[in-house]
Amino acid sequence: MNLLHGVGDFFSLDIGTNSMRLVQLSGGSQRGWTLQKFAYVPIDPRLTQDSSELGKKRFGEAIMGAVEQAGIKTKNVALGLPASKTFTSIVETETLPEKELQKSFKYEIDKYVPMPMSDAKAHYIILGPSPNDPAKTEVLVSSVAKDYAESSMELIEKTGLNIIAMEPEPLAAARALAVPGAIDANMIVDFGEQSTDIIVVYKDQPRLVRSIPGGFSVLVKGVVSGLNVREDQARQFILKFGLDQNQLDGQVFRILSAHLENFSSELAKSIRFFQTKYINGKVGGIVLSGYGGMVPLFAEFIESRLNIPTMRGNPWQFVRTTDAQQQALASVAGEFAVAIGLSERSNE
Repeated sequence: MNLLHGVGDFFSLDIGTNSMRLVQLSGGSQRGWTLQKFAYVPIDPRLTQDSSELGKKRFGEAIMGAVEQAGIKTKNVALGLPASKTFTSIVETETLPEKELQKSFKYEIDKYVPMPMSDAKAHYIILGPSPNDPAKTEVLVSSVAKDYAESSMELIEKTGLNIIAMEPEPLAAARALAVPGAIDANMIVDFGEQSTDIIVVYKDQPRLVRSIPGGFSVLVKGVVSGLNVREDQARQFILKFGLDQNQLDGQVFRILSAHLENFSSELAKSIRFFQTKYINGKVGGIVLSGYGGMVPLFAEFIESRLNIPTMRGNPWQFVRTTDAQQQALASVAGEFAVAIGLSERSNE
């Protein structure tokens, strides 16, 4: 699941529940990135769940339609893997010279993968000395079921594209949303359609990665039931009024806040877990992505519950865009964290 170096141009593909995002960048981390091509294409959720041969064919056609819409010419693609399909953990091991550590960990990785290695694809990244104990080295381990990885590769490669990378979506999102130069830890919260990814970044490295069930769809169902409205109306109410107590007699606020109290408790649990492991680590900020950055007053609500500065993340913070591109992206810019993070994996 590692990005191969020296492969030339590539684009990223992020397949969500309701849409696909494609991004192609030029440049690099040293001098900055420039947006070359992009596409945002709504999709029917049933299409991604159809495992029939006809369904796979139609999904492949939808992907290639998005590639054509973006004007992308390269066949090389980096693909995001949903957190629900991957397992990611940070482990500690004895500090050794890098070559010895790589050789040693290659044979130890099966201890950290929650399935037989014959059924998994796994990869590891040496993060460096542990913030807790300089005698230990931290290693990030990610794995995915081989069947899922191979079926994803088969679907994509049948379209004529060439997968050069597969990476868990939370790691890609964290790359795009990281706060440059932060002294304290930052918790990145990507509030998606069906689930929420939580990544704590400390000393420029991910130190905690987890995914919890429940996302925007839970809020939508609550408003549908509470106000007896259609789903599309519920979505409009949430995205327009959010947690504003002065709108619709506070009805939307009361419904959303009831659900988000439990959500805030889950975030607090993650913070406690991190700070228990990293005694000197402090979560000094929360960065919201996905719907968390789109729902009005969402950030203010979370900040009031956790008493930690909370802001809407900007996945485009390292990417140069034209005025025309900004205008085209205006309504969906916040949904591109994973796609941008995948594209910011450098060939350098």
